[in-house]
Amino acid sequence: MEQSRAWSSHELHLPEPPSPPLKGPSLRILLYGLNSSPELTGIGKYTGEMASWLARRGHIVHVVTAPPYYPAWKIHPDFANAYRTEHPEPNLVVHRCPLYVPAKPSGLTRMLHLASFAASSALVVLREATFEPDLVLSVEPTFFTAPAALLAASVARALSWLHIQDFEIDAAFELGLLPAKGAVHSLALALETFFTSRFDRVSSISHRMVERAAGKGVPASRTTLFPNWVDLDAIQPQTSETPNRFREELRLRGKTVVLYSGNMGNKQGLEVLAPLAASFAPGSPTADPKLHFLFCGDGAFRPKLEEQVGELGNVSLLALQPLDRLNDLLNAADIHLLPQRAGAADLVMPSKLTGMLSSGRPVIATAGPGTRLAEVIGGHDPDSSLGLVTTPEDLLALHAALAQLASSPTLRSRLGRNARRYAIQHLGKQEVLLRFEREVTDLVSPKSGKRIESAASIHPSSGKIAMTYKGEPCLEESFDHWRDRPGWRLSRRIPARQRV
Repeated sequence: MEQSRAWSSHELHLPEPPSPPLKGPSLRILLYGLNSSPELTGIGKYTGEMASWLARRGHIVHVVTAPPYYPAWKIHPDFANAYRTEHPEPNLVVHRCPLYVPAKPSGLTRMLHLASFAASSALVVLREATFEPDLVLSVEPTFFTAPAALLAASVARALSWLHIQDFEIDAAFELGLLPAKGAVHSLALALETFFTSRFDRVSSISHRMVERAAGKGVPASRTTLFPNWVDLDAIQPQTSETPNRFREELRLRGKTVVLYSGNMGNKQGLEVLAPLAASFAPGSPTADPKLHFLFCGDGAFRPKLEEQVGELGNVSLLALQPLDRLNDLLNAADIHLLPQRAGAADLVMPSKLTGMLSSGRPVIATAGPGTRLAEVIGGHDPDSSLGLVTTPEDLLALHAALAQLASSPTLRSRLGRNARRYAIQHLGKQEVLLRFEREVTDLVSPKSGKRIESAASIHPSSGKIAMTYKGEPCLEESFDHWRDRPGWRLSRRIPARQRV
């Protein structure tokens, strides 16, 4: 049955602090990545949220991306697979570029898919160099876009930044999507090291992934942690008295709900879901009539999962849910499942984990010992443990872990509180993005002379340029006098909101 959830007001309602006012001129930022809004899950969710947050802070943000297609692996019906420019909100421009989307992705078709976006977007991102960005941020996947991102940054004399959400090349070979230990593997690793080491900054979403990036020829001084985040206000624990639409609609009152929600792809290790549910289903020697499984999402593995659980009465399948239903969905769970394939835990850090933890529910993760995912979930003592960890693809261990949590509401409550506390301390959206903004500002400033510390405006009639340095007026001179001086790049760099 549902666990007792007596949350304190501090745990339930912890509004994130408001953003401090932006100091100095805004930045011009070019984001280059395969996925973005309005994708609801995975990397696109974070790239889109970052672009919107930066634009609302007053920065000028241009995004080069593809039409939304993930995780269904088909173009969203509201979009065409064609070039298109959008202006979704002030300060934000989105350029979409067509790509090949395989109906049934395999190792080879995935490579063609990634390469098609790199080819269709290369000229677009190079054209965007004329926008004179201060920062060109390339998001991996896909690494195929790294050469164009570096070239655009060089042309614009901008800071180049590679943000690694997945080590797609390592994952492709280590998870068997492409044949390992051959000439193709060696060439791919050599090219990855060559291009990765040429970015001014390389970041990733966990400490272990940052260490892995440093092993690809990037000096440790040029690496940084840039974790995924969660909106602590949008995703927060509900009490047992709070009506939950999913429990009501699916008639799950009194049930202990086990939830997997997210991408249903091939590297998620979802092969264990159906046999796990079957092991608790009526007729099984280990049946538990109080347990109900809720599998929510979309992706290449979903048709197979539907076939596998079709006869199981203790399973409900849902489509990917919109953001305004996400908090209810995550709170419908008593226990979250986070399966991973063996070898994947330090190649990818599941983006779905942030919402799971913020909802204040315990997590059962499959991850190898010593991996970052195992360290985060398992903790180092009872007060830091956020759930239970089992060996990947070990069904008996996973069954035992689930049976342990299902039978102990007290343990679920303690682990859930730890999970919410971890989210508050480490994953708040505002704090993560403010840290990123500060780091970019500190890095861009020496590359652009007085770009960050100075502001300028041009008088519309006199053509005089009035400049300030650290908030104090320092000169007024004609634009023609200053525009060719070394170290000053004023043309087209003055945000509209600062013009006289």
